[in-house]
Amino acid sequence: MDGSTGGSPARQGSIRAMNERLLLDHIRRGEGVSRADLARVTGLSKPTVSVALANLERAGLVRSAGIRTGVPGPAAVLYELRPEAGFVLGLDVGRQFLRAAICDFTGAVRARATVKARATSPGRLAGLAELAGGLYAEVGIGPGDITQTVLGTPGVHDARRDVLDLAGSLPGWDKPLVLAELRRAFGENLMVENDVDAAALAERAHGHGREVDSFAFVSVGTGIGMGLVLNGRLHRGAHGAAGEIGYLPLGDAETTDTRDARRRGGLEAAASAAGIVRAARRNGMRGAASARHVFAAADKGDATAARVVAEEARLIAKAICSVVAVVDPELVVLGGGVGQAAGFLGAISRELRRIAPVLPELRVSALGVDAVVDGCLVAGADRAWSAVAAVLENGEEGAPGPAGKQVS
Repeated sequence: MDGSTGGSPARQGSIRAMNERLLLDHIRRGEGVSRADLARVTGLSKPTVSVALANLERAGLVRSAGIRTGVPGPAAVLYELRPEAGFVLGLDVGRQFLRAAICDFTGAVRARATVKARATSPGRLAGLAELAGGLYAEVGIGPGDITQTVLGTPGVHDARRDVLDLAGSLPGWDKPLVLAELRRAFGENLMVENDVDAAALAERAHGHGREVDSFAFVSVGTGIGMGLVLNGRLHRGAHGAAGEIGYLPLGDAETTDTRDARRRGGLEAAASAAGIVRAARRNGMRGAASARHVFAAADKGDATAARVVAEEARLIAKAICSVVAVVDPELVVLGGGVGQAAGFLGAISRELRRIAPVLPELRVSALGVDAVVDGCLVAGADRAWSAVAAVLENGEEGAPGPAGKQVS
């Protein structure tokens, strides 16, 4: 909408904000666009585009990206997002590792780091703070330059009580003190995201999920969970627990560790990495130190290991069948250390073909161990853009950048 017509100051401010947001969206999607480009794709007049661009430059959100040459007509100034307008910190807290990354306003990752996780909640909290501090130094910024921090964690965030529920794979992580300490370290606007939901967001943005409207990201590793994307949007459920398939009562009650099942669900106790190791030892396999060891032994022809892997495939196929029967996604993507094991997809597919009412496409995620962190960056960038939109909609002259401060 062109802001050149008359009207009340409030209406003019609203129109101006809409124009600025429209231009910013097009600049975000392009790689250096001129005033003429923006006028053509938005339908705004060139004077209106010029005014809006000047406002966005003053706000520190866009900058000149050079001059377009080599084409007929006068040289044109090109515009792009200003990368330093804001930064997103993504954190992934797992049972074995802590991971973190920082991206700038354009979404470009500036730095990554991974460390071994400590066994206690205070140790994990200290580890996350140390990781973030190292990344700040590497990027050359301070904590105040971070627009949004997103934590990917097992469990479900209860916003009313500001605690984590269903985080059984991390003992003590559900205590109220944990989130209080995290907010003290990373700011009150810390955003908490389920780790597998975050991985699904990364899959939607960077992986196989780009190709479909609806898919399920099923992670099998130290824990078991699912991120469900329906019509292009992450489905969380009424209580945020959509995708907690680790609680499906699919494990064998006679062989599953009942204490572990009460803590983190029947399927997770039976079919997570720890469950695979317990099953191997229960069947007499010596030296079963990890799920990876069991899968490697099965590949080498160990009959006991092969039976354990086959049972694991049956359990995961039953879980996926449950999802298919209720949601019928176009695609199921397998992630996690166990889910991405060589040959495991084929074993699940054979079982699923036998029991499922219909067969979705099955694929293994190619995103690797940084999927949760990358999904946190995606979620944080979306939140940062929402903050920018809110500032623009205020219609303030010289509006601040996404970090909530004036950028010069």
